This record gives sequence, C-alpha cells and structure tokens, in this order.
Amino acid sequence: MANGVPFLRLTGLSKQFGGVKALDDIDWEVMPGEVHCLVGENGCGKSTLIKTVAGVHPPSSGTIEIDGEPVLPLDPVKAKALGIQVIFQDLSLFPNLSVAENIAIESHLDHALAPVRKGRMRETAKAVLARLDLSLDLDATVSDLSVAERQIVAIARGLAGEARLIFMDEPTASLTRAEVDRLLAIVARLKADGIAVVFVSHRLDEVVEIAERVTVIRDGRKVGTYPVAEVDQRRIAHLMTGLEIEQPVVARDMSAAEPLLVVEGLSRDGEFADISFTLRRGEVLGIVGLLGSGRTELALTLFGMNRSEGGTIRLDGRALNLRSNRDAVEAGIAYVSEDRLSLGVILPQSIEDNIVLAMMKGMAGRFGLIPRRRRRALGADWVERLAIKVPGLDRPVGTLSGGNQQRVVLAKWLATAPSVLILDSPTVGVDIKNKKGIYEVVADLSRRGVGVILISDEVLEIFATCDRVLHMREGRIVGEAVPGRLSEHEMEERIYA
Repeated sequence: MANGVPFLRLTGLSKQFGGVKALDDIDWEVMPGEVHCLVGENGCGKSTLIKTVAGVHPPSSGTIEIDGEPVLPLDPVKAKALGIQVIFQDLSLFPNLSVAENIAIESHLDHALAPVRKGRMRETAKAVLARLDLSLDLDATVSDLSVAERQIVAIARGLAGEARLIFMDEPTASLTRAEVDRLLAIVARLKADGIAVVFVSHRLDEVVEIAERVTVIRDGRKVGTYPVAEVDQRRIAHLMTGLEIEQPVVARDMSAAEPLLVVEGLSRDGEFADISFTLRRGEVLGIVGLLGSGRTELALTLFGMNRSEGGTIRLDGRALNLRSNRDAVEAGIAYVSEDRLSLGVILPQSIEDNIVLAMMKGMAGRFGLIPRRRRRALGADWVERLAIKVPGLDRPVGTLSGGNQQRVVLAKWLATAPSVLILDSPTVGVDIKNKKGIYEVVADLSRRGVGVILISDEVLEIFATCDRVLHMREGRIVGEAVPGRLSEHEMEERIYA
C-alpha cells in the first residue's frame, strides 16, 4: 500500500461551522481497493468528514486529491462523477419505487425530459446484482424488503454509478450476524474489483474483522491511522475515548424473585412455536438468535403488534388478550424497536413531543388538549433522568446524535411506567460511551423492579446487561445460559453453530 498512489488524499483539512471547529487539520489517505474503517464517538466529526469528501460541505481550509489531482471546489455531482458514493445509515432509498428503479435511477437521469425506459433500468440493475453475485426481485417494492435487502440495493445503486470509493455509514447497525457476514462477503467482492470501502462502525468486532487499516477521530482531530493487526477492540475503544472502558459480567441469580411475565406455549404460524419462559421482577432476560430465529417476531407479539395463534401471556398473574400495541401499553408493556429511525422516533418533531407521544391519552385534559406546562415538565424530567444531551426541548430529534436519539426513545416508553420493557437491539448505531449509559439505564430499571427483555446480536452486550439468556433458532427456544457460567466464545459458538 505504501508504494501506490492513494485514491483519496486529504491534507490539512479543516471545517468550521460558526465558532465550532468540526474538523481540525485532518491528513488522511485511502488506497484503491482498500477496506478502511473510520471510527470515533458520536459528534467526533466522522459525518462531517464524509460530507466534505462527498461535496456536501466545502472545507474551510486544506486540500482534497483524487488519484493525486486536486479536486476542489467539490460538489455532490462532481464527487459522484469522480467515483465517490456514500451510503448513509438511513440508506436514502425511494420506498415506493422498485428494486430496479432504486438501483438504476441515478444512471438514467442524464436527460431529465427523456422518457423513463424501465427495460433499460432492469438491465442495469440485473447486471449490477450479477456483479455482486446476488439476486433480488427487481420488481419488488423497496418498502417491502428487509433491512439487509435494502442495504444491498443501496450498495448496488452505488456500483451503478461506477463507484471507486464507497463510504458505508453504520452499514451493519440494523443487521443480524448472519446478515453482517453476507455484507462482509459483498465488501470482499468490491475490494477484489479494486473498489475502496470506508466503513463507519461502532461494532468494533467488525472493524478488526474486515478492515486493513483503521483511522480514529476524536473531537474533530485525527488520533491516528493503524494497521488492524496492531490494535484490538480494547485499544480502539481507548483511542476513541481516552478512557479504559470495562464491561464486567453482571449476571445475578434471580430465581427467588417474583414471576412477572409468564409466557406458555406461545405460537404464531411461520414465525415461532411453543415459546415458554418466565421473566421475573427486576430480571434482565436476554434473547439471542440468528436471522429468522423469530426473536423480533416474538417481541412484536408480546407488544400486541401481531396476534398470537396459540398459548398464553400472563402479567402479574393476569391473563392478557393483546389485540393491539395500545392494549400492551395499557397492560404495562413497552417496546423499543430495533429500527429507531422508522419506528422509534419522529425525527422532524421536537424532543418534547417525542417523549410525550406514548402518554398523550393519559395527559389529555378537558377537550382532549394536553396542557403545555405538563408536557414541558414531563419532557424536562426525563431529559434530566436519562442525561440526554439536548440544546433545547423544542429542537427536532433528528438533530441529536444516535445515542441521544435512543435515550429519547427510552424516555418515551419509560414515561409510561411499564412493568415490562422490551429492548430490541437498543444500542444499534450508538457509540461506546453512550452504550455504557444505556446499560446503566437498564441496570437502574432492574433495581426498580422493571422486568427487561433485551434482544441483541452482540455477545459482549448480553454479558454486560443480562442475568439469563434464551437462545432462539428457527422459531423455537433451543437453549438457556447464564453469562459467566460460559465464556463469550462459547456463547458465540452456540449462536452461530
């Protein structure tokens, strides 16, 4: 790598917004065909760096070179023409259009007044997917696809634009481990074709698995670029934060605690069958499993989003007939979805409005109106309790970091005072320090007697939060384990066997 010409080179790159220096004197290189990881805490400047290279933000100072040639001034159209593609965390797809249309749309917009030739778009999409050795239904509507399939569409769209460098912002944030493996195989094919890939990820196990080099950014400055062989997860975490962050095993014996949620023989055709378990008061119960194991489908049924077709759910000894999520909320069950952006928050709405969203019926006064003073007091209370860093309660949730958005979601449901809280991949897209903060929230809920069901792909997360773990496979519970009584490696072997 040292002898070649970098595809991308930044020299002394700085970016200032008003009085805030988001990037400070960044020198950075990405080689052709390199898989390079960019890591740092939320707010460190990673997104600003990507947007500057993509032509969204003009730099305040410094230079950008492609293939050794200066390219400033840069705009998004010019950046794409140079082969720079960005796949943002929200993927930025058109949900109402087909797979073929989403993949080929940019390459067929050269003539705005020309008729749309769907046959040509299908040919383009089919050729790109064949290049990736993948297949999707080209006529399927993107809104009907899984998160992993949408990710493939976004990557294929980048290749249709003749990408030479693809930035992937948290590409695995909402994927299961099996889907992650599939994505990493795609990245390997891109590398073989000479396409550079820059990963932005908080999952440090993936960083050391896929990357050749890793660049760490802290507070807008580059800490350094390191060969992956010379750093491990703990070292990367230290470079990102300047702190030594420990995640001790916290499992407790909760067998003597009072049963809270008792599930017996719960089934839903094609999704899960004969699910039985007991969640005790104050217990944190983990659920792990690969794609298709039925764990999220089980969570949605416990929250009343899907109707069960057999079995019983009892909460505090009372049988529940959950016909909707409203029934679940009224019974004392809350659910934080893995898809925070689509199902957890309303990004354009204010922090205050998002927090009171699940409480609107209970807060309404005469004529169905919610007093402004009550709404503001509730929002301010939960912002303080969960240490949510906000510039003001009236600011849109979309202006917050991923970790603070997740805390707003937690605040929304904790405001309902649930007896049972279901957390589906609660730290997706959340950096190390904010993960620790969410773990502390879970521990505090447990101490107050709330039963927590935590679904996660990260074994380290399970060990840092859970008292007991259920393993699901193909819609059934196939095992139970206690963190600490077996190692992280043994747990991973059971899950991925």
